[in-house]
Amino acid sequence: MHALVEQTITAEANSHVGSGAGDPESLRPIRALNRGLEILTELNRRERATINVLAKAVRLPRTTAYRILETLRVAGYVERSLDDQSYQPTVMVRALSGGFDDEAMVAHIARPHLTALCAAIVWPIAIATPSADAMVIRETTDRQSRLALEQLNAGVRVSMLGSAAGRAFLAFCPAQQRERIVELLLKSSAAEDRIFRDRAEVERILHETRAQGYGMTQRARRISEETSLALPVRDRDRVLATISVRYSASAVPMRTALGQFLPRMRDAVLKIEREFRAASVS
Repeated sequence: MHALVEQTITAEANSHVGSGAGDPESLRPIRALNRGLEILTELNRRERATINVLAKAVRLPRTTAYRILETLRVAGYVERSLDDQSYQPTVMVRALSGGFDDEAMVAHIARPHLTALCAAIVWPIAIATPSADAMVIRETTDRQSRLALEQLNAGVRVSMLGSAAGRAFLAFCPAQQRERIVELLLKSSAAEDRIFRDRAEVERILHETRAQGYGMTQRARRISEETSLALPVRDRDRVLATISVRYSASAVPMRTALGQFLPRMRDAVLKIEREFRAASVS
């Protein structure tokens, strides 16, 4: 990206030479701008990275990379995570590059809604998107929730059928996409993916998920059994992501979770979907 901008600056300056605006100084590319574009391009490619990673990738001193990132943050092009101090591009980057994909945008839009949802129900909330044969957590409120049984961070991969998020995604995504994922998982050697070799059981789980309208899993934990509920976030016929909550089964009866958590989650999903559609057409 930065090389293209450098060429554009030079060409633009040359176009004004005849009008007296093309002195040698005006033809020199702005070095700081080039460095900023290098950082932004690398961050856009990685989607999330720390100062050290970015500084090494573009061969800049850490202090220089930090100043650039903070300048971009103030301008609204990047955000800094309070959890791990990593940086990530904002929706504004979508206007500059197609690399800011729908998954990144929906996670960005969801962040304040996850925070508000966690404040309302206390238990940890996460948004996850598909990545090949798994789901990847994009954002989580684990550090915000005092009831998180374990701390999960953005970037953690979870099983497709072994997680509520994965079940909600597979059950409601288009059939052609679902078949591609299932075929991919049939070749997996991971223990949690062995269930995909039993197509009848897979279909049963996905049918049950569609019938109830949400994904659900339960797993034994050292302190208490943990239950997860997940809802799909849609854009027309696509499933962009899933929103999930994790809670202690012994602390929250299923009837309470379905009656209190799911309505709030559905409200958050509707808000995210509306904002995503608005951002997509703007």
